[in-house]
Amino acid sequence: MEEVHKKILQRNRTNLVRDLHPSNLYDGLLEKGVFTQDMIDEIKSAGTRRDQARKLVQDLETRGSRAFPLFLVCLEQTDQHSLAELLQCGAPAVQLQPATPNQVDLPVVRPLPLSLPTDVDHQRKDVVPVHPTQRPSLTPSPSPERESMRTRPPGRIRRDSIQSYKMDASPCGHCLIINNVEFEPKSELRNRKGSNVDCDKLEERFKAFNFIVEQIKLVLSALAQKDHSQYDCCVVIMLSHGTEVSHSRFPGAVYGVDGHLVPVQDITNYLNGRHCLSLQGKPKLFFIQACGGGERDTGFEVSPDEVEPSIGGADDQTDAIPMSSSSDSLSTSDELDARATLPTPSDILVSYSTFPGYVSWRDPQAGSWYVETLDSILEENAATDDLATMLMMVNHDVSQHSAKGLYKQMPGSFNFLRKLLHFQTQA
Repeated sequence: MEEVHKKILQRNRTNLVRDLHPSNLYDGLLEKGVFTQDMIDEIKSAGTRRDQARKLVQDLETRGSRAFPLFLVCLEQTDQHSLAELLQCGAPAVQLQPATPNQVDLPVVRPLPLSLPTDVDHQRKDVVPVHPTQRPSLTPSPSPERESMRTRPPGRIRRDSIQSYKMDASPCGHCLIINNVEFEPKSELRNRKGSNVDCDKLEERFKAFNFIVEQIKLVLSALAQKDHSQYDCCVVIMLSHGTEVSHSRFPGAVYGVDGHLVPVQDITNYLNGRHCLSLQGKPKLFFIQACGGGERDTGFEVSPDEVEPSIGGADDQTDAIPMSSSSDSLSTSDELDARATLPTPSDILVSYSTFPGYVSWRDPQAGSWYVETLDSILEENAATDDLATMLMMVNHDVSQHSAKGLYKQMPGSFNFLRKLLHFQTQA
């Protein structure tokens, strides 16, 4: 597909996912050779109408130069005129020449990698169906479908066949925010200025995703004892100081306002399949804004091509515990997340604001780098992208920040989800 047409699809993806009726297009796209029957079946298996629309648009970008104009034709033929007009607005005029046996968009032939068999599936998407009368051959080459089946290891699950979690319950589920701002004097922990900004942002964001948002400062057991049968998901957000602890699953711990530690692995255990039966098989999401330790990352030099403008203020604070003999003018306020050995708890994702061992930065007025970026990414991309993709965007954006032009931060996550997760968004 022409690059300009790809950009048009990407620019209008939100509207396409929201308004497209893919089931009306399948026969036309198959008849015109845009997709094969196998690809149509894969799109149908994506799940809901929105999931099918999202996958159809993504796969369309791989289907050659004729795919975009043929897609417009199919939209017109199925009375989806508004979408056709939307895609044509600002697009260069395209003249669709009828395909003949001697005029077919052939794929660019590239050598297959020796060590990455999963890329065979991506190679398959680049192939445009070829008319069988196109050119006789004494030794017919295998079809893309057969080639990919032959080279794919037995039992391998294709990336484009991964299912999505059911996320259409109303409300979608509970979202618990634990926001520790003021700490008891005996804890010797600094108050976390700016954390209320984080809390307000996340409360509004998850309300927009149709969650029941609650703020408490008590134990998680009350949440685990709720009946989640009618819901599809559960979210826990921890905003506090943090530290490194001995662990066997998820690294790190967060501080209560009384100065006592709660390991992250204990937090996740409250809601796992063993202790909360009504959440079995459902996604359980944990977002941790807390330092992973006391170490400060000064980054490393990169080539000029990779340099992006740094963001961050001179007054940014960390969420690490204060160091008694620190001579640095920047305050500390979070702690290390321990190194992890990974288990296999299904349907759990823990997103950390920083890499284990390093501090997490917070602006006293604007809130933490991580939450500010997370909220922005969710607002801009939740209608089109899954959670794992959006967290990668968060990782990239936060990595461009710097405190005093020196200190860096790298978020990350422990992802044990088995399916794609798309939040509910307003139509």
